[in-house]
Amino acid sequence: MNYTFQSFNFRNRQGARPFYDLIANIAGEEFGHIELVAATINTMLTGATPTDNGKAPSDSLAKLKDVGNPHHFLAGGQGALPQNSQGRPWNGDYVFSSGDLVEDLTHNFFLETGARNNKLKVWEMVDHSAARALTGYLLVRGGVHQVAYARALERLTGADLMKLFPSPRIPTEKIPDCKPYIDRGEHLR
Repeated sequence: MNYTFQSFNFRNRQGARPFYDLIANIAGEEFGHIELVAATINTMLTGATPTDNGKAPSDSLAKLKDVGNPHHFLAGGQGALPQNSQGRPWNGDYVFSSGDLVEDLTHNFFLETGARNNKLKVWEMVDHSAARALTGYLLVRGGVHQVAYARALERLTGADLMKLFPSPRIPTEKIPDCKPYIDRGEHLR
């Protein structure tokens, strides 16, 4: 939503066309990522609660008593919800849209940097093939976004953020679940 509202509120779109296009296009791609995450969650949870003749066995949710976010199962129908891994709901307070292009691009660079680090942690934690494939893809595409925002800032200010700030330099080429996407050139678009 950061990128969406930054693009909605972008002034002088024609005068700063490559920067508006960058933010707006990444915003559109991120909506696709949300759909992929939801589809992956649903893939992973399909059949997670066994049924017998249309009724859940009495102990089908018993294993959830130690799960960190039982709300996901109890109120979310074992589907995707707009909340973080701790069950805290998303709200508009999270949107950052300052109206200053350099500030927004800098924020976006760090947002992508942190997101890639978190995706790597998820990849390391999961063994489900759908989750691994998703995080492999998101690591590759997040790297593209991170570099794109860094290069936009370099073009505007001359600062090379990839050198100025220690950011997770995640070797996607060494992560098996990233390889199919790199082979298809997803890291170059």
